[in-house]
Amino acid sequence: MGEARWTRRPEGSNWGDYGPDDQVGRMNLVTRESRLRGVREVTEGIAFCLSLPLDYPGGNALVRHRHPPKFHIAERAGRTNYHFEMSHVCGAFSDAICDDAVTLFTQYSTQWDSLAHVGSRFDADGDGEAEIVYYNGFRAGTDIVAPGGVREAGADRLGIENLAVTAVQTRGVLVDLEREHGRTRALIAYDDLMRTMDAQGAAVEPGDILCLYTGFADVVLSMERSPDPETLHSSCAVLNGRDARLLNWITDSGIAALCADNFAVEGYPAEPGEGERYAGLPLHEHCLFKLGLHLGELWYFSEVAAWLRGAGRTGFLLTAPPLRLPRAVGSPTTPVATV
Repeated sequence: MGEARWTRRPEGSNWGDYGPDDQVGRMNLVTRESRLRGVREVTEGIAFCLSLPLDYPGGNALVRHRHPPKFHIAERAGRTNYHFEMSHVCGAFSDAICDDAVTLFTQYSTQWDSLAHVGSRFDADGDGEAEIVYYNGFRAGTDIVAPGGVREAGADRLGIENLAVTAVQTRGVLVDLEREHGRTRALIAYDDLMRTMDAQGAAVEPGDILCLYTGFADVVLSMERSPDPETLHSSCAVLNGRDARLLNWITDSGIAALCADNFAVEGYPAEPGEGERYAGLPLHEHCLFKLGLHLGELWYFSEVAAWLRGAGRTGFLLTAPPLRLPRAVGSPTTPVATV
């Protein structure tokens, strides 16, 4: 057992419920039973890729500080390591080798947010002074280190590698918001989500991952890496992160994670909050900071959504590990839906 990092936990949080040193939060609800529930959804043996190409959306119109992947070809023996003929190593060899490297923004395209992605300024010590903390009381500067400190920057705790080792395999349940709202902008509150789930026969159990299809990734693909900023920020359904009933339902539902094909899952910028200070990303704060519930963004659900519509189903086996990249606060992923 580690040292106590907090004496107060945020209202509505589950800090400590999975142990004082827990770093995977609601993924603890993924059990052998929930995985078997996902396996039982496989009746046809058909698999769908749920990732966009990782060079989409294109440019930085969606998020100005995130940029597309950039490839680098290193040198080898004075030559580029592309079509490198092994005869340069030994004259008897006939092989030719290609090798590369890439600079990759881990949250540019289809991605997982780690629990170190969003924290909050909160008085976890109860000493009257708020400090930046993350899920389960892990601290800025101590556990999640910024550049310029005495140690290399990165998430020593809550890094994305913790999610990777869970394997992220369980039942996915898809809610087809595009079917109800088309590609128009719609702010989805608790009543809207419940009405859609009831109409589609979508029900979640503890350990399931809730997936939201809005059509946003289809819009992104249609712009062929030259996105129009106005279209990006005015298309398709988003969750209303200010709706307390919706946040309470996420808590009570037992879902292990929440994924969407849109940017940020919730509407951003959010509607104004109450009080002197409030979260700019209220759903992120509730899920990542309070519940340890990972968020997936910019997933590609179009093909599996069409299949599920035709089959009158909502469930599938979801396999979606991130890169096992130590200390990263996010990661690309190539999820797979099997039906």
